[in-house]
Amino acid sequence: MKKHKRDQQQRSFLKGYQAAVQGRTLAAIPYQEDSVMAYHWSRGWREGKEDYWNGFKQHSFQQKAASL
Repeated sequence: MKKHKRDQQQRSFLKGYQAAVQGRTLAAIPYQEDSVMAYHWSRGWREGKEDYWNGFKQHSFQQKAASL
């Protein structure tokens, strides 16, 4: 069975989402600030923080991350 390449932008978004849920700050971005990957990571971080502030529980985070 062949492995499919993961979409790097989608993966960056997911990593940003997970970082926000784990309580990391936006300053912890692992990419250069002017890159496309940084944009997707910060977009995921913002969505993760929004979900956190809206009261999502750990199970909800895992479910949403799996669907992404």
